[in-house]
Parts: sequence; C-alpha cells; structure tokens
Amino acid sequence: MILAPSLLAADFLHIGREVEMVNESDADWLHLDVMDGSFVPNISFGFPVIEAVARVSCKPLDVHLMVERPEQWIERLAACGAEFMNVHVEAVRHLHRVVEAIRSAGMRPAVTLCPATSVCMLEDIIADVDMVLLMSVNPGFGGQKFIPSTVEKIERLRSLIERTGSKALIEVDGGINRETALAVARAGADALVAGTSVFRAADPQAEAAYYHGL
Repeated sequence: MILAPSLLAADFLHIGREVEMVNESDADWLHLDVMDGSFVPNISFGFPVIEAVARVSCKPLDVHLMVERPEQWIERLAACGAEFMNVHVEAVRHLHRVVEAIRSAGMRPAVTLCPATSVCMLEDIIADVDMVLLMSVNPGFGGQKFIPSTVEKIERLRSLIERTGSKALIEVDGGINRETALAVARAGADALVAGTSVFRAADPQAEAAYYHGL
C-alpha cells in the first residue's frame, strides 16, 4: 500500500523535524493539504511552506488543493517540484483543460471527489488522470471520523477504472486508522493519506510501516 502522511497533522512548530521523520520512514509520499478558507471552511498553509518543505523532503510531494480556481497555481506548484497536483472536481469549471495543463507543466494530474460527489462524474476524465482521491471525510479539517459509505464508493471507482482501462490510482483521505485502512485496502484502494494516525502516534515510524505493509 502506498502511504502519504498528511502534513496537516504535523507539529508546525517543528515542521522540519516532522518532514525528516517522514523522510526516514516507510512512507512513499508526503501529502500537503492546501486550504483557502473559501472552497473549504479552513486555511492551512501556502507556498512559503510548500517551498520550504520541498527543499527538505526526500519523498515525492502529493499536493491536494482545496481551493477555488486551482488552475492559477499550476506553474508555481510545478516550480516546487510537486509530483502530484490534485484538484477538486467541484472547484474546476474546465476539468479536462486543467488536467492537460497540469501534465504539460510536468506534474502528474489527480482529481478529488468530495463525499457527496458521485463517481459517475469521472466517466469522461478517468482515462486522463494518474490518480483519483476520494475524500472519506468532508474536506477542511483533520481528525474527522471516516464516512463508511466510502468503502462502496471505492468499489464503484475500481469498477470504472477496470471497465475503461484507466491506469489511475485510487487514493483515500480522511479518518484513516488501522481499522478503516484495512477496509479501504480490501475495497481496492492503492494509496492512503494518514495524518493524525501517523504524526500523533506514539511511534510514528512504526505506524507508517504498518500502513505501508498493507
């Protein structure tokens, strides 16, 4: 299982130390949740933090933009060396154009669905993206409880991917712990975003190793 610890749950007073912990762990990517206080009811961090983290992270950056008009940040995010640029279906008017622009900028395009957004919204874009992120909580805050219907949603997305021949990975974000991680893995997920359960564990590296080993 691919593991992407979410920096949102890190100790921001010692963010360099937290990134170094991820560098030394079995995690595959580092997940960055960018919130603008408009698309979601919270503000997290912006480019000064992304650029600083990019300088010290040994893991590919999986950047999740929970913002209005994410397309305006494509070039600047590419300059940070991000691996994935993940945009919300709900926030983009011309999704195919944005996906193509992300790839042209040298990043891997990914799209996100909020809990109430149907998988059928991906029918005409699934072949063009490298990953789909399913939110298993309502976006905007860390530490929320996993929405159980996400499991069935993963199964429907896996069916769509197989039917269309898409190579897209399935990533799941929100309320991931040892119990919910097993459920989403069995349903067909490829990648997990884990914030609180990793960064606030008694032994974060051991917790990362557990999820990576699923």
